[in-house]
Amino acid sequence: MLDVDVIKALASEKRLLILEWLRDPEAHFAPQQDGDLVRDGVCSLLIARKLGVSQPTCGEHLKVLSRAGLIRGTKIKQWVFYRRDEGRIAEVKGLLSGDW
Repeated sequence: MLDVDVIKALASEKRLLILEWLRDPEAHFAPQQDGDLVRDGVCSLLIARKLGVSQPTCGEHLKVLSRAGLIRGTKIKQWVFYRRDEGRIAEVKGLLSGDW
């Protein structure tokens, strides 16, 4: 069953963009000083910059996506790096394509 957190996460064009960029981070982000784009995820600062929003605004988008289980954050030094949770995304896709 789809929960409210997933519906909220998918209801924003900016959050959908973040999910799209994180699908292929090497195509959308320059290499990072710390953390591998694919293995560790993308630094929230880079996501905010690409999204064209402040860090706190980006943080809210990332929090909503995390609460829905669509992305996971990993702390490296003082930064948090985000990547998609492909298993959860597949589960949500299945729920969306199924019969209600």
